[in-house]
Amino acid sequence: MRTHESIALGVPDVLLPKPGTDLHKWAVIACDQYTSEPEYWEKAAAIVGDAPSTLRVIYPEVFLNEANPEARIAEIRAAMARYLEAGLFAETTGFVYTERTVGGQTRHGLMACLDLEQYDFRKGSTSPIRATEGTILERIPPRVKIREGAAIELPHIMVLVDDPADTVIGPLRAARDAQRKLYDVELMLGSGHVRGHLIEDAALEAGVVSALAALARPEEFARKCHVDAATPVLLYAMGDGNHSLATAKTIWESTKAEAAARGEDRAEVLASKLRWALVEIVNLHDPALVFEPIHRVLFDVKRELVAALREAFGARLQVTAADSFDALRAAVDGQRGPAHAIGLVTDAGCSVVEIAAPETNLPVGTLQGFLDAYMKADGARELDYVHGAEAVTTLGRKPGNVGLYLPGMKKEDLFRTVVLDGALPRKTFSMGEAYEKRFYLEARRLA
Repeated sequence: MRTHESIALGVPDVLLPKPGTDLHKWAVIACDQYTSEPEYWEKAAAIVGDAPSTLRVIYPEVFLNEANPEARIAEIRAAMARYLEAGLFAETTGFVYTERTVGGQTRHGLMACLDLEQYDFRKGSTSPIRATEGTILERIPPRVKIREGAAIELPHIMVLVDDPADTVIGPLRAARDAQRKLYDVELMLGSGHVRGHLIEDAALEAGVVSALAALARPEEFARKCHVDAATPVLLYAMGDGNHSLATAKTIWESTKAEAAARGEDRAEVLASKLRWALVEIVNLHDPALVFEPIHRVLFDVKRELVAALREAFGARLQVTAADSFDALRAAVDGQRGPAHAIGLVTDAGCSVVEIAAPETNLPVGTLQGFLDAYMKADGARELDYVHGAEAVTTLGRKPGNVGLYLPGMKKEDLFRTVVLDGALPRKTFSMGEAYEKRFYLEARRLA
């Protein structure tokens, strides 16, 4: 791997299945999707059958609460070892230019490694790589169990760069057909198509490095974000996979601490593969990149939600019945403030909740603060975060559940908001709906 520490970037050593592998069965969607829909994962398993697949080496989060997670983790480890021992993979070094086409739009990306030494997911971070929303710390330990000691990593992490002139990825798109195609595959269950090209041209690789270095110049960053020139540069902002990158960071920090306790040479430790994480870099300004809100669903509600809202917000709360979900969505998506509007979906129908004089900038912040307290008081059996109107309506209309529909945010506001206000409320936005999420395809050795 070739590294450029000044911009926290590495040119990765990528593992891909050798020719002849059925990539349609190999590639599966990010593990943190369809977390309340086990039927999706049952369909994926039926498609895969006995074929080699990333389904064998990831832990779909729909199963995180199963009785014996250690057994599944052991199966994942065994599958990783089996694939490596069988010589399933071919390894190559280089950036990979990707194109994901779904819903008539094509999103462009760059597979690269980021330096975990220059990433800090804590609130108030000023590191070049930052979380864009709050990290749920209790979600990290289960993921550490899965990744810790794993022989390979398979990322669903997408990281954003603020590149209005498209200087990083644009030249790769223009030169795509002159680069070696690594894969070109139709994805399962209606998730579109993905293709990838290895960037073997040294000039193109150097151009990526140079363009990122230009974006990292403090004066350029300050001009773009309209901030003081002394403001620490945010070069890479987390899009998807925040908890996966936070897990990799947690393991890396533990690795360093344990090595220091053993008296190991620091320079040798810093050369570890665990210092780096494989990600897909995407331009915030890619026309195909759409910010979607992440909605909430409460399961098996124990405490009547509107009553709890009235207790929390008092006279500031107003609840209005909606004739249909379309009317609810129009009211929530069309809000202009200053009150925050949130949609409620139950088996009894739809309504719109408005909270006057909110204490946060975004409706998601108002709602999440309430839900944290509500769940702490055992208001419902479970709170889940879902993508897309269909999921929030289908799940919300089941007896005992409540779906909570939220508006989106403008993607152009992301970098400046994170710089000025810190991380957004957790689960504020999603880059597309569930079926548009990143599929596991590329891998990288960790040991």
